[in-house]
Parts: sequence; structure tokens; C-alpha cells
Amino acid sequence: MSFKPKFLATGIGSMPFDNPEYAVDLSLSRVPEAPFWPQLPKIDLNEQMEIQYSEGLPCLVIEREKRRMYFDTSGDYSEAFAEFYEAYMLAMDPDEGTGDCSAMAIGPDFSRGIYAFEKRLQADGKKYPFVKVQATGPCSFALTIVDENKRAIYYNEEFRDLVIKALAMKCRWQIQKFQPYAEKIICFVDEPILSGFGSSTYVSVRREDVVAHLAEVIEAIHSDNALAGIHCCGNTEWSILIDAGVDIVNFDAFGFGETIAMYSESVKNHLNRGGMLAWGVVPTSTEIRNQTVESLVAHFEKMMDHLASKGIDKLQIAEQAIITPSCGTGSMEPPDAEKVFEMNQALSIAMKEKYKF
Repeated sequence: MSFKPKFLATGIGSMPFDNPEYAVDLSLSRVPEAPFWPQLPKIDLNEQMEIQYSEGLPCLVIEREKRRMYFDTSGDYSEAFAEFYEAYMLAMDPDEGTGDCSAMAIGPDFSRGIYAFEKRLQADGKKYPFVKVQATGPCSFALTIVDENKRAIYYNEEFRDLVIKALAMKCRWQIQKFQPYAEKIICFVDEPILSGFGSSTYVSVRREDVVAHLAEVIEAIHSDNALAGIHCCGNTEWSILIDAGVDIVNFDAFGFGETIAMYSESVKNHLNRGGMLAWGVVPTSTEIRNQTVESLVAHFEKMMDHLASKGIDKLQIAEQAIITPSCGTGSMEPPDAEKVFEMNQALSIAMKEKYKF
């Protein structure tokens, strides 16, 4: 990797709107160098974080009246699995695969945002520097969704492997869909559950397994020549993401900005090999009401200085920095979400001017 983003601004997926066209307008106007398709969980259940990526996975049951989804592992699922793995190998085999991941497509009923975004990009008739897409990460999906006995599907090795491979295909399907509209695609894998890694709740989740699961999805993203990012909106062991081979580490730099420096050697290696840090400096809470561009610049500088104090060149940190909100805005009040994107854009402009990028 030789790309230096120099305070490029982009967003995390979710927005609190029920109008896809309005959400697309906001994405294109506020992060014009790296717009993203909006996830719209307020529209209906299908746009919730895990359900949105559930199409095509065998044995999934959606109980709409209870607003939940689970895997039914009680029956004979051998035929359904065989069909899935046949489609997977046809698409993903490194030697003979077609690369066509449409078997794991996300349909219009599960994402108004994807298709409204695609329609707008088609109408624009140009290529953007970057287009960002996103998917729920394999750990967050598999540790959140349960089986019929309410046990996280992560602990069923057969189904866990299925989830990882299905999400890898969904990433590639998105990348391929939007490649005609961008010089480069960025694909984020959203892993909020990693903020609980190491806690008693997930004591049996092994570090080496998490690294391997993330690496499998990252490898799929790289196979289509896209940049792979991982987003975690809480504190976690950031070296896990780096060890998995991710290009972009995205973290909540407003609430947990100093934690990245705890892994300074890993971060230094990450930056030296061309990796990037996506600083979630702009808060996605009511705290946004108290922020100005000046206050966010000051906070950002403080966080970069703290990392630089661990022996990392500050100019390198700045050149390899991306700016994002700290998390998605899907649960926010719409006016607050709009201010998040206003501040995100303004912070990017201010930092570029300050560093003469």
C-alpha cells in the first residue's frame, strides 16, 4: 500500500433516516471524496445490523413479530450446506473460481440504501476517488446471532465457518457492484463486539481464532483489489486487527483515542507497511451538540501527540490518517446526525489546511 489519505473523510454505515434518497444526498455532499451507501435501520427490521446481511444463509429464521433472527440447527442441514459451499467454491476458489459472488447478493428488500446509492452514482456518470461499502463482521454476527437454544452460533464450528464465508462473499459482491464508480473501493468490516474481547462474557473466544476469522474476510476483500478496514466503536486489543492484515484500523478516537497508543509497536509496524488509522474523532452522541471545529481539532491533535510520544513520527500519523465519526449515526436524532456529518467534513478541511495537505 502506498496511498496516503491525509485526513480523507468518510463515514460509518448507519443513518437515522427513513428516506434513502435524502441519506444518499447527505453522504455525497458531506463525504464527497469517499461517499458510502447508507444503512437505514429505522426503515424496517431488514435493515438491522445482522439481518441486513442474512440473505442466502442456510437455516436462518426471522421472527418478525419478535424482531429477532436465529439459526435453526435442529434438522438435517447437509443439503443446504452442500448447496452453499458449492456456490462458495464456484465463486471463491483461488484457482478456478469465477469471482461472481451474486449468490450472496443483498437484495433491495434488505437495503434501500445500496440501490438508491447505486442509482445516484449511475446518474452522476463519473468516478469518485473512493467509494466505501461495509458489512457486519464475522465475530459480531456469529456472537450476536444464536441457535434455537439461544446459544451464540459462534460456538458451532460448522455454522461459524458458514457465516465467515458468507460475509466474505457479501463483501466481494458489494465491491464488485461499486467498482465502476470509484478509483478505489474501501470495504469496512464492522466489529463492535470486539470491544468485549477478553471479558468474562467471551472468555472462550481465542485471540488466534479472531485473527484468523478477520483475516479470511480481509483476504477476500483484497482479492478484488479493495482496501479493507475494520471498525470497532469501543476499546479493544487493537493489535488483533493489525495482525489480521487490515489496511485501515477505525476506532472511537473521541472516547478512546489514547488506547491506540497502548499498542504503539503494532501501530508503528502497521503504518510502516502503509496501513492507515481512521480516527473516529467526531462523537456520535449528544456530545456532538457541544463540539466546534476548533474543539475537535484540539482533541485530534492531543490524540495524535499522545501516539507520537510513543516514538512514531507525527507527520506519518497525519499523512496516514482518515477522519470518521466515532460510530454509525443510526440511533441518533436526525438533526444531531446531520451535525455529525457537518463537523466530520469541516474537521477534514481544517486538518488539511493546517497541515497544508
